[in-house]
Amino acid sequence: MKTYAFGIDLGGTTVKLGLFKTSGELVEKWEISSRTENHGEHLLPDIAGALLDKLAERNIPVSEVEGAGMGVPGAVLRDSYVKPCVNLDQWGGFDVAAEMEKLCGFPVKILNDANAAALGEMGHGSGKGCKNMVFVTLGTGVGGGIVVDGKLLAGVHGAGGEIGHIKVVEGSDRVCGCGKTGCLEQYASATGIVKSAKELLADPEVETALRQYDPLTCKDIFDCAAKGDKAAIQLADEMCRLLGKALASVSCVCDPEVIVVGGGVARAGQPLLDGIQKAFRQYAFPAAEDTAFALASLGNDAGICGGVQMILTK
Repeated sequence: MKTYAFGIDLGGTTVKLGLFKTSGELVEKWEISSRTENHGEHLLPDIAGALLDKLAERNIPVSEVEGAGMGVPGAVLRDSYVKPCVNLDQWGGFDVAAEMEKLCGFPVKILNDANAAALGEMGHGSGKGCKNMVFVTLGTGVGGGIVVDGKLLAGVHGAGGEIGHIKVVEGSDRVCGCGKTGCLEQYASATGIVKSAKELLADPEVETALRQYDPLTCKDIFDCAAKGDKAAIQLADEMCRLLGKALASVSCVCDPEVIVVGGGVARAGQPLLDGIQKAFRQYAFPAAEDTAFALASLGNDAGICGGVQMILTK
């Protein structure tokens, strides 16, 4: 194996980049802006330029690069065809790896960003040493990644690990970005719990400190719950119940060693994890009730670590 590799995390606002040694050591990380205008026509040239500039800056020849792995915010098919990404001005609809290789001159692999983060946590974070892991990321939406026998479960349609789109509420009127209703994402994400809070606060008889916040955020709800606010506790408990129920269903399929919880909502910490695990045990198949849970440890570096992990685990 050659000496260096890159990890790339393509987001709607910034692109996070990491130069690694193939031993796994992070040499340097940096960011560039995501220029998404005109259906993202500048994205790949900008990324390739940033990688080649870094090699020139450090006097590293292209011949010493094993490759680059990139996570993208959309579905990726097995031939590296990326379906158009909503938050990248519908960028996509082509073989991204092939285009990047033309610009860079070294091999490139592409994955969905949540799947890449899952690989990052498996290789460098809270799932290190595990060959079977479920990763769930709780942010504006709910994403996920499933690793079975050390390999990522991407699926034929690039939909493997789409935990956020498990239907958890029948008769729901909340329409998800996927076009369906009742998805976990609509109840267990940062935006989902705020929607639930607004529905609860529509009842003027509900007494809660949550009314003082404008705009109300997920953090406000968990902060108030920690202080004993009954309405906030009710909201947090229901979110954890739905997450635990969905993850119990996932565990029946892949039976992981550990379930790693990340994303912005995970900053609520151990109380969130305890709540999810309590509900999980209520719904899980008995043999899997004691599945371990852990908070993600890589933070914003999960994507670049997962990107390079694609290259290091052939």
